[in-house]
Amino acid sequence: MYKDAYAYLKVKLFKSINKDIVHLKLKPDNLADKSKEAYQFIQNNGYDTTHAILIDFSIHSGKNRFYVWDYNENKAIIKGLVAHGYGNENFRSTQEKIVFSNVPNSYTSSLGKYKIGVRAPSQWGTKIHYKMHGLEKTNNKAFSRIIVLHSYSQMPDHEIYPEHIPLGYSQGCPVIDNKTMEKMDSLLKNKTKPVLLWIYN
Repeated sequence: MYKDAYAYLKVKLFKSINKDIVHLKLKPDNLADKSKEAYQFIQNNGYDTTHAILIDFSIHSGKNRFYVWDYNENKAIIKGLVAHGYGNENFRSTQEKIVFSNVPNSYTSSLGKYKIGVRAPSQWGTKIHYKMHGLEKTNNKAFSRIIVLHSYSQMPDHEIYPEHIPLGYSQGCPVIDNKTMEKMDSLLKNKTKPVLLWIYN
């Protein structure tokens, strides 16, 4: 009886671990492909053709999942951690599973493509944020929800895997560390065309 119960628990644990591995990757397996898909959108819509911001929320939160793709160098030139929205009681996310929504006051992240908007003062991190305008049905309320790109001083500036980013750092905004935000500010503030930010999983 003991052996049967022990074997059952081992199988259950193995399945649970495998499920987490499937849903939480440790690195992007299609970043170059995503950058090509993003470039088609950029060209067709008059966006900046030098850089795109790609956020892969299928990756473990303790690993880099925020990327800036440089089309001249054909590689990611900025990488970092990024927090997802923790969600309210009706849209509760966990560290392992993200609930996405476009509902106001849901405190969730929203999938889809965004146009980076104007630079503005922030109360968090580097004290600078960038407005975000959702371009799809899944995120078209982002601006009214005050979803912005900003930093938070407690965000680590290096990978912390196997630990996760603590929940509570984001109410739906893509929140990055201060060092990465400084790089982003230098990159974005002199752009003459809008930059694409794409959140996917």
